[in-house]
Amino acid sequence: MNKIPYQPYLKELARKLRNEGTPGEAILWPYLKNKNFMGYRFHRQKPILNYIVDFFSSELMLAIELDGYSHDERQEYDKKRDQEISALGIRVIRFQESDVRFNIDDVLRGIRFYIEEHQETQAPR
Repeated sequence: MNKIPYQPYLKELARKLRNEGTPGEAILWPYLKNKNFMGYRFHRQKPILNYIVDFFSSELMLAIELDGYSHDERQEYDKKRDQEISALGIRVIRFQESDVRFNIDDVLRGIRFYIEEHQETQAPR
């Protein structure tokens, strides 16, 4: 697999974001870390290109983004961002922060369904 390009200056910001995560990130992370979710490895606050995605699996080439209220006014930015990341062969799926906080089971089902639907195009584990 190719190395995912990123801007080196984002590493420090990503570290800071991991330490100051949103409530939704804190709720979802235990389900994703340590290969807990379907045996796939995920990273938190992963730099990709000029961006930092909330969660990323290089095995799946999958980024998971949690959208809070700030994303309501950033729809064009998010669309451009997703297009640039997708151009690397990375799929981006988005969930509302509030859904993670109040409907975690539905979010986990959504992630599982997405992975199962796209497994034929993913690298073997």
